[in-house]
Amino acid sequence: MQIEPVIPTEPAGVVLPARSRRQAMDWSLVLASQGIEVTIDHQPDGLGWVLIVDPAQAAAAQAHLRQYQRENRGWALRRRLRDLGFRFHWGALAWAGGLMALHALSAATGEGLELAGCMTHTVAATGEWWRLVTATMLHADAGHLAANVATGLVTLGLAMGRYGAGWALLTALLAGALGNLAGLFLHPGPYRGLGASGMVMGALGLLTVQSLGVWQSPRAAWRSVLAGVAAGTLLFVFLGLNPRSDVIAHAGGYAGGLLGGLLLNGLPARWGPRSVANLAAGTAAGLLALVCWLEALAVR
Repeated sequence: MQIEPVIPTEPAGVVLPARSRRQAMDWSLVLASQGIEVTIDHQPDGLGWVLIVDPAQAAAAQAHLRQYQRENRGWALRRRLRDLGFRFHWGALAWAGGLMALHALSAATGEGLELAGCMTHTVAATGEWWRLVTATMLHADAGHLAANVATGLVTLGLAMGRYGAGWALLTALLAGALGNLAGLFLHPGPYRGLGASGMVMGALGLLTVQSLGVWQSPRAAWRSVLAGVAAGTLLFVFLGLNPRSDVIAHAGGYAGGLLGGLLLNGLPARWGPRSVANLAAGTAAGLLALVCWLEALAVR
């Protein structure tokens, strides 16, 4: 899009007409970053939203805005994400509440619940497969719980808003189980593992590839996908690679979330967030957790 010709105003100023208030605000940030003073105004004479700059800086302002338009041609990420329904889903509070309730129950019963559900290196020998899932719902202490709940509310809440509560919950739960499975094969010695961080990393993996949904607009797609992958990867490095944590479970959960996100982005629209399939996925997640805990308690 070309920048409209400048329009002189009185007493001293040049008007640059914008298409909308949003564009006027975007342009003002561009000019401010180049040291050009600008005033945003709304004029009732048909011009609408405009930027007013000093006449001496008008030519430079136009040049910077033209360059900005050329560099951002085809960039439609903001509109596309809104069209995808990218929002926070408050159903994540139910997940957080369940973790807190289970932790309180575990604390009240001593180590019995933790011993029944934690992940250990003996799973392959004993066949206690359910520990892959139950371990994602247990925490060593209140600080461990608080860290996972605080991070998980954001990542899982956004993933649930993007893909649907059921799909995101089921995929994140399976990703957490995959992280525990990775630990079973890759930990060098005997260990015990527990915590929802693999699930949290799974939700982060879902968010990392969520921008694949804009691929219907090829001009914007590559930028959107690269930006999402870069942001998600940096967050994983920041949140998941603490050497004092279970890095293997984190990496496995993140990889599971990436794989799950690729699959969910390929689902037909009729299986989307408001579909019966999404409800069925949420039900499956709940039943999986219930069956695993019943198995764990039956053995104890």
